Amino acid sequence: MDLRPFTLPGATYRLHVTPRAKAEAISRDEDGLLRIRVTAAPQDGRANRAALRLLAEALDVAPSRLTLLRGRSGRDKLVHLDG
Repeated sequence: MDLRPFTLPGATYRLHVTPRAKAEAISRDEDGLLRIRVTAAPQDGRANRAALRLLAEALDVAPSRLTLLRGRSGRDKLVHLDG
C-alpha cells in the first residue's frame, strides 16, 4: 500500500499491529486506522520494529524518522513522523 500522500512531517498515525501473520501487509479502514500485519513474533520488540519498518517503506521515509509514542506492548499503537 502506498501511503506517500499521507507523509506529512509531524503527523501521527494510529496503527493496529497483528504479529505472527502469514504475510506482511498494510491496509487502511474507513476510520483511518492502519492495520499492519507482520510475520515477526511479539518478542523483544521484533514485531514493533517490523511494523515501523513496513510503515516507513509505505510512507517512503527512513525508519529512523518514526517514533513509537504509545503501545509498546499492545496491538494498538500511536506513531509520530518526525519533521
